[in-house]
Amino acid sequence: MTKQPIFHFKLFKPYGFISQFIINGKQKRNKRLLGELFNFPENTMAIGRLDENSEGLLLLTTDGKTSTYVTGGKIEKEYYVQVDGTITAEAITTLQTGVSITVNAKPYLTKPGKAYVLDATPDFPERGKKIRDARHGPTTWISITIKEGKYRQVRKMTSAVGFPTLRLVRVRVGTIILGDLEMGHVEPLETIQ
Repeated sequence: MTKQPIFHFKLFKPYGFISQFIINGKQKRNKRLLGELFNFPENTMAIGRLDENSEGLLLLTTDGKTSTYVTGGKIEKEYYVQVDGTITAEAITTLQTGVSITVNAKPYLTKPGKAYVLDATPDFPERGKKIRDARHGPTTWISITIKEGKYRQVRKMTSAVGFPTLRLVRVRVGTIILGDLEMGHVEPLETIQ
């Protein structure tokens, strides 16, 4: 049996796309899929997910072992998050030490991570759907780094400390960064570590 070549990619996932290649079920009709962005090799899978409203770095691979390694809870994932309001030092401390959220209808305390206020607004392309403007009050851009990845975890964390997420962009997975990759573009990778 011939061993199939392994491929790895990084993608700047745009707002409005789901992290899938096929749709299972009728409720997700008219959703935009990753295959619309690039002609990926057969058996390519997203490593982890970014929900439809989230953007940023999404790693893809044709190797299940690589996917399991990255999603196994040892690799850091960093997000730049625009939150509603001027975030407090107390909220940042809570994000760092652990936040009580709900996962699968049960209380869950997130593991300690990193969180801080960004010095400047990140230079991301405009999102496909307008967020809001300054007339609706101040916003704050923060960085949150976690190793776990529960469903909508970062959004639940910021909401739990009183500062709901307006925009979420993943900028790093392990040592792989989004960098200057353009929105919707794909770049092949030699390896994923």
